Parts: sequence; C-alpha cells; structure tokens
Amino acid sequence: MITRRPHVVLLAASLVLTGCGGGAAATPERAPVTTTIRPAPPISLDVAPQQLPGLGPKTWAKVPDDARQAVVVTGRGKNSPRSTVVLYERTDAGWEAGESWPAHNALRGWTDDHHAGDLRSPIGVFGLTDAGGRLRDPGTRLPYDQGGGFTATGTGFEGEPLAGSFDYVVAINYNREPGTSPLDWTRPLGAGRGGGIWLHVDHGGPTHGCVSIAEKHMKQLLRALDPARHPVVVMGDADSLAR
Repeated sequence: MITRRPHVVLLAASLVLTGCGGGAAATPERAPVTTTIRPAPPISLDVAPQQLPGLGPKTWAKVPDDARQAVVVTGRGKNSPRSTVVLYERTDAGWEAGESWPAHNALRGWTDDHHAGDLRSPIGVFGLTDAGGRLRDPGTRLPYDQGGGFTATGTGFEGEPLAGSFDYVVAINYNREPGTSPLDWTRPLGAGRGGGIWLHVDHGGPTHGCVSIAEKHMKQLLRALDPARHPVVVMGDADSLAR
C-alpha cells in the first residue's frame, strides 16, 4: 500500500595589499618622504554556490529549473564501484551542501548508454518521486510502498550477504514510470535498457547498477526528500559530470 506524507568557500580572500614604501631622495631642501600602504582588512564571504559543484555545462543543463533538492552521486572513476553522495538544498543564496556519504555503485562503474546486465550505473540526471522498502516508512514525504517484495536474498559480488539491502529504497527514474511503486517493472525504453535502478541500503560491496549508502544515511535521505522541492539525482563518475 502506498502512503503519502508531507519533510566558502570561506573565501577568506585575505586581499592583502603589501606595498613597499617608496622614498624620495634626501636633499638639503627636502626631508625623505615615506609612503606606507596599509593592509586591507580580510574579506570573508559565506555564499552558497549558484550551480551544483563539480558539474560542467552539459550536465548542469539537464538539472530542471524547478529542482530544489539534488542528490549528487560522484564516482571515483569511470570503472570504479565506489562513489560519494551529497544532498544539496537550493536556497535563495544558492545550493547548500549536506554531509558527504560513502557509497557503492555498479561493479564495472558508469555508462551513458546503460543496458540490462552491463553491470554499470547509468550516468545522468533523474527524478526521485517514489520510495519503499521491506521496513515501515521512516518518515518520508515521498509516496512509500512497504512490503515483502523488497526482500533481498543471496550474496553480492564480494560474497557479502544482501539481506536488508532493500529495507529502504528510493527509485531512480531511469527507464521507469514515475508515480508508481519502485517494484513496478514498466520499462518505457524497453526491457533491454535495464531498470530497477534504486538508491538503497549498502551491503558492503558493488551493485548491479544501483547506488547504495549506509542504512542510517538512507533514513536521513528519506526524511529529507520533499516532492514539493522536486528532488533529482545527478549521478556519474567525476569526469563525466564535469562535462
């Protein structure tokens, strides 16, 4: 059942002007003159960035104008299964960053042409509209589907147990129908383009295509995401995001 619920750079630019005093040559008629330029007081600016850090023009252009929350997943490398996750909130001053959380992505890294079974996470900007999990809603404002369909079994690529991985999930709107349970398997781009890409609880190893973070961080994320702020995820390796 789906329920709906309401959630610098301290540019201490020490603009210091260090000037050397220049003196006129001493003559019997005029005493030496010394001019001193005093250091300017430090200028401290505490301003949030107007654009999400680390994004190049191509990626930034894909972020919707109405997005006021952005989960930025930055991979260590194109072929790396490790990444970091930061939730940004857009304010009148600009984008403000939350904590940085360690994460896993797909075993073989990232791709901008994802297909089923390639063991790579899709690069791009995608909406975050629906959540769910095996455990009850921890207090998210996203529609939340709780049920046994989120039970994970087996082991991961490094032999780690997968149990609990889907206790909490947020569906990433890659090749899926927004506004449905994460368990809905409608694939608008076709089954060959993969799907079922989620943010979910980390099991200690690489994923098939999802992004995983610690359980406590999943709870924080679920409680923070607000559909009224049109949240998106921006995901990919650092070099791809910088384009």
